[in-house]
Amino acid sequence: QLGNYELYLEQLKKQIEDKKQHILEICKILSGLRKEAAEPLSRKLKAAMIDLNFIDVQFDIEVTSDPDHFHADGYDKIEFLISVNPGEAMRPIWQVASGGELSRIMLAFKTVFADKEDTATLIFDEIDAGISGRTAQKVSEKLKLLSKSHQILCITHLAQIAAMADTHFLIEKMVDENHSETVIRPLDKSQSEQELARIL
Repeated sequence: QLGNYELYLEQLKKQIEDKKQHILEICKILSGLRKEAAEPLSRKLKAAMIDLNFIDVQFDIEVTSDPDHFHADGYDKIEFLISVNPGEAMRPIWQVASGGELSRIMLAFKTVFADKEDTATLIFDEIDAGISGRTAQKVSEKLKLLSKSHQILCITHLAQIAAMADTHFLIEKMVDENHSETVIRPLDKSQSEQELARIL
């Protein structure tokens, strides 16, 4: 190899170029599949968001290819674009969605992908942030539907959502002079009714 260093180096460079071309061919196939799937998936996700009271939502999945920068997942950059208010331009979710909106968008995603995921348990921490009334009812109905195929753990302050649960636990913080302690305990039917009435 040292005696024929230039030839050896050229062979290595050719191997690298051949491998790169092979990777780019695979990336192109993968990118084509993503672009093909993006439109029907964005339609399903938009419908799921409308079900969660995003009345005027616009949603799109943008797949941008860059053959000069490939990695383990191909050479695509994928961005979820959304507009939740009429007349607003679509922008990336992370730029526009509030905490409550993000929770509902996540619920829409989980609903659409429910039969594709192996995740047995889904945890929603205060999915009720910033919602009430009809929106809360829609969220609770969607959670109930999702609970047919998954175990749902949901931390909530809204009676509409809590009322849909099969089992209730009360989380309380006990504070005395020296320390605080968080306690969780199961509620029976009567206690559940009292707690639902209290938060209502």
